[in-house]
Amino acid sequence: MLTSDLPARSELSKSSAPLLFPVRGDLSIQARESFQEGLALIQAGEAKDAIVVLSRCIQSAPDFTEAHMCLGVAHAMTSSVYPAMDHLERATELEPGSFMAHFMVAQLNFKLRIPQKGYAAAERALKCARAPQERRMLAQLLKEERAREHNGIARPWFNKPFSFKSLVVLGGGLAAAVVALIGHLMLSHVR
Repeated sequence: MLTSDLPARSELSKSSAPLLFPVRGDLSIQARESFQEGLALIQAGEAKDAIVVLSRCIQSAPDFTEAHMCLGVAHAMTSSVYPAMDHLERATELEPGSFMAHFMVAQLNFKLRIPQKGYAAAERALKCARAPQERRMLAQLLKEERAREHNGIARPWFNKPFSFKSLVVLGGGLAAAVVALIGHLMLSHVR
């Protein structure tokens, strides 16, 4: 995948709504301070530094959902797709009712051109949406994705299993190629 296919440095942090999270009172002072610092670094566009700071926060408070979301955004901003997805999905596991966690997973999947997973995450986000603003954000994201699909190149879906007929044809072709190769090798040894 080309890095040009990934979101621009500030695209995820700006378009996923303002990154305003309440800081839980049950966190250690170090975790709260690290989270606030990491959040400020993301908003300033300093994603690499935010990753370091937010990683410290997660070491102090491994079940801090908002820190996982912010760390996921920071990784996405640096084009580290797998860690980004890991942290965003971890946030959805920690807090299954979090609209923002599901919304961010949907957004990242759409940016990575994985629409099936994006629509599935968007559906989960809709179930978690409580405020009209959340529904509007989701509607805008889906509108943008549908426009991208309509204007883009049709891409194949690789999640459908092969039919029995296609497997027989492919297997027969492979068997014919193996027989031809063996015949060629035997003829070359005879000469």
